[in-house]
Amino acid sequence: MTTFQDARAFLLKHRTDYDTAVKGFHWPDPVPFNWALEWFDADLATREESRNRPALWIVDAGRNTENKLTFAELSRRSNQVANFLRAQGLRRGDHLLLLLGNVVPLWETMLAAIKLGVVVIPATTLLTPEELRDRLERGRATAVAAGQDQLKKFGGLATNNLVRIAVGATSQPGWLAYEESALASENFVPDGPSLPNDPMLLYFTSGTTAKPKLVRHSQRSYPVGHLSTMYWLGLRPGDIHLNISSPGWAKHAWSCFFAPWNAGATVFVFNQARFEAKALLEAIGRFGVTTLCAPPTVWRHFIQEDLGSFKVSLREVCGAGEPLNPEVIDRVRAAWGLTIRDGYGQTETTALAGNSPGQKIKIGSMGRPLPGYQVQISDADGLPATEGEITFQLNAGRPAGLMQGYQTEDDGLSGVNGVLYRSGDVAVADEDGYLTFIGRSDDVFKSSDYRISPFELESVLLEHEFVAEAAVVPSPDPVRLAVPKAFVLLVSSAECSRDTVLSIFQHLNARLAPFKRIRRLEIVSELPKTISGKIRRVQLRKLEQDANGISPLRGQEFREEEFPELRIQKGKDSR
Repeated sequence: MTTFQDARAFLLKHRTDYDTAVKGFHWPDPVPFNWALEWFDADLATREESRNRPALWIVDAGRNTENKLTFAELSRRSNQVANFLRAQGLRRGDHLLLLLGNVVPLWETMLAAIKLGVVVIPATTLLTPEELRDRLERGRATAVAAGQDQLKKFGGLATNNLVRIAVGATSQPGWLAYEESALASENFVPDGPSLPNDPMLLYFTSGTTAKPKLVRHSQRSYPVGHLSTMYWLGLRPGDIHLNISSPGWAKHAWSCFFAPWNAGATVFVFNQARFEAKALLEAIGRFGVTTLCAPPTVWRHFIQEDLGSFKVSLREVCGAGEPLNPEVIDRVRAAWGLTIRDGYGQTETTALAGNSPGQKIKIGSMGRPLPGYQVQISDADGLPATEGEITFQLNAGRPAGLMQGYQTEDDGLSGVNGVLYRSGDVAVADEDGYLTFIGRSDDVFKSSDYRISPFELESVLLEHEFVAEAAVVPSPDPVRLAVPKAFVLLVSSAECSRDTVLSIFQHLNARLAPFKRIRRLEIVSELPKTISGKIRRVQLRKLEQDANGISPLRGQEFREEEFPELRIQKGKDSR
């Protein structure tokens, strides 16, 4: 039988040997297993070499304070919180909405809920009251734990039947003080074994095209499944790991909770009231961060600084969310001698593809399938293809890190029926098995019978010094059916002028094949986004289809035919 400890040890042993890791890795057997009790408590918080190691290290830049808890201390505190929650009537299978920032109670409550078998609904503190209502209702929450700054959002909501717990608040009518958990016993006895299919987490997807779905993960899928994420990140016991992500989103659980603690690493958090790249870079060096994962936006901010002047002790650097352009990768490599490694996964999965340590890296690729994931690129009929949808088997090859499914109104599950799991993401596989992201299947469109990937064109746009953000959608055209059009948000130092737009067009035409060229640019003051910050291309696409010229999202449009300087090579892009 393969245990969690066996699978973990195998990946750590072969952390730089991709071929051996992929060939020899087996997911732990699906047996009763409570990760918080049988791994965090029984191993990390007990073994001599790890029990006094910091498990969580939070630095608050604004208050100039530090809070550091060892694995043993966090084990005891989460036992107290679990007993406190049990005393309020919470039982296995109840749903707890967690509405906290990067504060210690977030980690304590997550561990406590796992021990109890309570299902956690992580939520971002950016939710509006109406979005909060939706999560409470569709998530069927029986309890909520919220920070003091969030309590006013509950004013107009029906919360009489909720167990309401306030963190950092005093004397709030109708709310229990989280701090009272310190009076509970440090000894916790579970109600019974945790079965592999017992639900653990309910994540609301970001909803770029529709109302957010409820992604349900189990006591097996995220704790055990994130062994693949640990492998991609290249984590080792004793590492100090920094992940730039906000609570409430799956990536926070990926790299601020399960993956580092699977490895026995310290979760390091640097709280800033407002993001400042220089302060963060200084903190990375000052506090000895060894592994770093950050989204492309953060990396682009980093290279605006003199990276070589920051003394860092980093060993591994990773990026996730979208491929980084070569300039960013080159600048980081020149300054630190480290290559940023991309990875890929979804809320519905753990990390399923990536450039893991020791692999040859192909710039622009998100790497190869990670141990435990047998990825297949499939066409519309589910047959293997070079370009198509990222899929994998739902039978014997089903990865442990795949969600249980999308929870439906009647507590059923959808999205995991049939033979294949379809991710909705399109990629290209090369002869070596490296995957390159093309885009969401519902975002890819045709122009003159050529398939256009908005993601690819947006990546080229973002390489221009004047472009802060961009979204590409099809714009109706009488000849080509549709042409690529970009909605562009400029950096604050750039003016919306003819010269600026000409410079962007010239940049694009020098880097894109004629059939891919962006024919129209619209300079805007904002882009529609989901609560998680993802651009809602579907909304912009509808603007174009409906020829809606009065929307507040509209800006100033420029067409390439208005610029004779571009010297378009006519005829090469027509069919």
